[in-house]
Amino acid sequence: MTTSTWTLQKVVATVAILNLAYFGIEFSVALAIGSVALFADSVDFLEDAAVNILILIGLGWSVRARAKLGMVLAAIILVPAIATLWTAWNNFAGGHVPDAVPLTLAGMGALAVNLTCALMLARFREHSGSLTRAAFLSARNDVLANVAIIAAGLVTAVTFSPWPDLIVGLAIAAMNIDAAREVFEAAQSEHAEAKP
Repeated sequence: MTTSTWTLQKVVATVAILNLAYFGIEFSVALAIGSVALFADSVDFLEDAAVNILILIGLGWSVRARAKLGMVLAAIILVPAIATLWTAWNNFAGGHVPDAVPLTLAGMGALAVNLTCALMLARFREHSGSLTRAAFLSARNDVLANVAIIAAGLVTAVTFSPWPDLIVGLAIAAMNIDAAREVFEAAQSEHAEAKP
């Protein structure tokens, strides 16, 4: 095992732990205030933890096996998008407005965690192809989503409208769909290159 691979394994393990820990925090807040955006983001934290655990397992595999795992990861990235659509529909039908202060504060905490993870993974995003690309894209997208969650919290505080939360939740779902596409395409490319 090279020093680079060992360092990558430590970084990926740390990122998985951070994501799993903040999933518990954000999911609890999402349930307490009924936020679509926080629900989507919390499920995304759980998905990110699972992705990073699978990456950790797959780092020692062959290029062909990693490409297949990359295709599986692309499907996993879609899970939060589907869960978000369901939650958004339920909140839209009920017209629920989440509490703006916990929404904003949870978004700030999530931003800190995801920015840390993205910075840790940035130097490895081209290492091991689709696997580390999946981890980096997830962390990068999450930073963008967290900025939007903070903005939604601030707008909700002023307007008392459910729309900012719903719009941001649906945007997070769209980002997950795009990330899944990118990871799947990278995995397909690796799979094609690995063929004898």
